[in-house]
Amino acid sequence: MLKHLHTFPGHQNPVYALANAGEDGIFYSAGNDKGIVEWSLEKLAFVKVKIPVQSSVYSLFSYNNLLFIAERSGAFSVYDLTKQEIITRINAHPKPIFDIQIAKGKNELLTTGEDGSVAVWSLSDFSEIYRFQVAYDTVRCIAISPDEAEIAFGCKDHLIRIYNLADYSLKQTLESHSLPVTSLAYHPTGKYLISGSRDAQLKIWSLPNYELVQTIPAHMFTIYNIILHPTLPYFATSSQDKSIKLWDAENFKLYKILSLDKGEFGHTHSINKIIWSKDGKYLISTGDDRKVMVWEMML
Repeated sequence: MLKHLHTFPGHQNPVYALANAGEDGIFYSAGNDKGIVEWSLEKLAFVKVKIPVQSSVYSLFSYNNLLFIAERSGAFSVYDLTKQEIITRINAHPKPIFDIQIAKGKNELLTTGEDGSVAVWSLSDFSEIYRFQVAYDTVRCIAISPDEAEIAFGCKDHLIRIYNLADYSLKQTLESHSLPVTSLAYHPTGKYLISGSRDAQLKIWSLPNYELVQTIPAHMFTIYNIILHPTLPYFATSSQDKSIKLWDAENFKLYKILSLDKGEFGHTHSINKIIWSKDGKYLISTGDDRKVMVWEMML
């Protein structure tokens, strides 16, 4: 299913963020180093340090030839991949930004983090449109439903809060996790939401009513990522327990565990971020061991 293909060394400090470039075969990584690194999947090679940054990067998001960079300082930058320059840097939050997402239909950018607020920005001129308080403490992650009708926020107070994307009104609060919610993902068909937490549980919520239909003791420690494959019925999870797991996206059967305990290759520390390549051929992982690993999807 997934087989180790390559390990990129190079980072000097823990890595927290990954994003695909606009073009196929290129991706970026960033973390506690003072720069964002560009890598080639085609050549399995380091390309260059793309952009210097002023503080640690906690999240990256690529959209329409723009790279959005969320920082520990509470600022975010927008890098134009065509012009090869930062076109704006905004001090968005008083505390670190943990997630950055885009509501494409509304042409809006959303940022959230340790201050518990969500800020909404125009993608046209990066002006602030709206700001609202989701929680009194950290909001760790954002997921937008495939039809862009709803948006889910994973919060430190163990709750998942569902908002209407049209007007950012609170629709529902989901309570089942016993510790902070650290990862969220909607199924591409919109039939369920998957949540992961510091309690190491995966929870499956059926839509449209967000009924809890399954709880899976998926990992030993915090689940940092849940990512659905772009074309195939699989999803992957990564954890502080140093493992990546591949699951069936229909029946939630576990297919594969990628870890040093189970094979020759794996991360030696917490896995902070995973992404699929745009074509779905590769899974890319990184974390506190400063390594970036590429896993090939074997069908």
